[in-house]
Amino acid sequence: MRHPRPDDPDLPLADLMTRWPQTVPVFVRHRMLCVGCLVSPFHTVIDACAEYHLDEEAFLAELMQAADPG
Repeated sequence: MRHPRPDDPDLPLADLMTRWPQTVPVFVRHRMLCVGCLVSPFHTVIDACAEYHLDEEAFLAELMQAADPG
């Protein structure tokens, strides 16, 4: 079985935030309403970045750092 990764383009936001709760502050810092959103089980980081007009690469780098700060 493959282990999920925070940079998986198909990973739903709800799964990302459940598996790596330390990423939640990244969404909050960007004033994103993804935390607790009813659409988060269906949206990915790609979708959220498009919705909030964020640089996907930079946002994903922040998420990866939060998920594994070591």
